[in-house]
Order: sequence, then structure tokens, then C-alpha cells
Amino acid sequence: MGRKVRFGIMSTAAIAKDVMIPAIRRTDRAEVVAIASENGKADQAARELGIPKAYNNYEQLLDDPDIDAVYIPLPNSLHAEWTIKAAKKKKHVLCEKPAALCAEDVRRMIRSCEENGVLFMEAFMYQFHPQHERVKQLLAASEIGEVKYMRTHFSFYLQDRETNIRMNDELGGGSLFDVGCYCVHSTRHILDAEPIELFVQSHFDPHRSVDLTTNGWMRMENGVLVQFTCSFDMLFQNEYEVIGTKGKIIVSRAYRSDVDDGEGRITIVTADGSEREETVAGDQYALQIEHFSCAILEGTPLLYSPERMIKQARALDACRTSMKTGAIVQLYKEGESR
Repeated sequence: MGRKVRFGIMSTAAIAKDVMIPAIRRTDRAEVVAIASENGKADQAARELGIPKAYNNYEQLLDDPDIDAVYIPLPNSLHAEWTIKAAKKKKHVLCEKPAALCAEDVRRMIRSCEENGVLFMEAFMYQFHPQHERVKQLLAASEIGEVKYMRTHFSFYLQDRETNIRMNDELGGGSLFDVGCYCVHSTRHILDAEPIELFVQSHFDPHRSVDLTTNGWMRMENGVLVQFTCSFDMLFQNEYEVIGTKGKIIVSRAYRSDVDDGEGRITIVTADGSEREETVAGDQYALQIEHFSCAILEGTPLLYSPERMIKQARALDACRTSMKTGAIVQLYKEGESR
């Protein structure tokens, strides 16, 4: 077996312990060699998970010469700071979404990683599930005719609101950043187009300045209209629907297929009402790690490029501007390069 990417995990957050560390161990190209936390829980986590090294602060982990790359699942507001610090220590960075709280911070993160010769990728794991490539194939084959409309929805009912960091605006909380970012990203990914204008409305928690539910409308550069909904106040749903002139495609396990043992489900409905269903299996978290690790070890290009990360952040910036002002936001001026 060839060389593996040696990962350090910068947090004992549930996403790290319950999802990402097991995913790394399901791959052939990566391994976990260290975990760090500043809440005193690193030693216990290392013992429970069988990780060789534990550090009580992130700087010590970054100073470890045996670590090639770090996974950062810290609160959203800390992503930029620690990505830049990791880059300066020559560590490749896989950072949880959203990459940062604004496009300018994402640009700084990318610039620092490029200057230090390391790779950086925002961890939109869902895009590595093969069901989405299948959807693109169906669209390219005009299975539903000309695409006119896309609807995306990602929601769950948030229980522990008093203590959950998702409810802390200073840490980058709110439903738009937590789950709405998937809605925006999947629209751009599936349609291979950027929004040129959008309008967003939100319902905010009465005691905290975070959005509990956000509804958005976007007009894409290819003329397709998009509607998205994200929420902490609704039952668990993670789906998108693409509607064309001859039918529609429904992806009912779009973002968290892992909760259904990795089985994606695609339903194709034609104009005469006939339906067919396709299932596509995939381990999206492990596939993401494999992809990132191969880019580090073999120099293969990243599916999710720095340019696309900046465009994602720019779209979220526009959403937040519209959310705050109640105005339609134009992302690109006439003739401006996208």
C-alpha cells in the first residue's frame, strides 16, 4: 500500500468524531494521526478513538512535523484564522463549510494556501456522491427537456437551541450558513451556472440575531429560475428538484445520503406522468477524503477549485445582503466576468 496522507483533526466536535474520522479510516489514502482541542477533551477523544497523538491546543498540532493535512470543523467564524495559520505551517487544509463568513476572507485563505504551496478545499461532501453526476448525465441527455426551474430544500428541527453554536451569530450561526449553503452550492453545481441576481427573506429567532428559516429566489446566468428554503424550524428534508420542458428530476436524499446507508435516490417524471426511479450508492464522506488525498499525493486537480469557492462565498454574501436590506441584489454587472 502506498503512502497515506496523515491527518490532524482540529476539534473534538461531533462531526469530527462521529463522521469524518470514521470516513478517513474507510479510505486507502489517508489516516488520522492526531487530534487537538482547547476544551481539554483531546486526550479522552484520542483514547476512545484510538488516535496516536492528542494536543491541548491547535498550535501544537500545527507544529507536528508528522502531520500532512488538517481537517477544520471549528465554528464558522474561526475558519479563516485557522486555515491561514495551518497554511503557514505547510499543512494542507480541508475546512468545513462555509469556508468563511465572507468572500474576502475566502480570498485571503486561498492566497495564503497558494503562497505556502498547500491545497485548500471547502468540505461540501455531498458533491462527491455519484448520484449528482448521474443527474448531470440525465440533464445533458435532455431527459427532461430544457431546464427552466430548480428548487432546493434543506431543513431539520434544531433541538438544543440554548447551547448550540448554530444559534450564535458571532460564531457564524443561522440556517443559511449551516444548511442553506448546500442549497446555493448544489444549484451552482448541478446547473453549472452562477446566480446573477437574488432575493432572500428570513425569519429570525426573537432572542438572537440568527435566521431560523430563509427562503431565497435566484436568477441564474443561463436563465434558469431557482427557489431555495433552509430551516432549523422544519422536519428533516434534504432534496432538490429540477424541472424542464418535458419532465422533472427529484433527488430526495441530496445532501445527507449517508443517513440512508449512502443510497441516493433519483426519480425521473416525464410529461405523460410516467415515473422511474434510480438508486445510486456512494460513501460521500470517504469519497471526499479520497479525492483530497489523491490531490495531495498525486497532484490530481481538485474537483472543487479555489475559483468556485470564491463564487460560492460571493453568492452567500449576496444572500446576507438581501436578508438584511430586503432588496434584490445583483451579483454581476453587465459584461462582468463570472
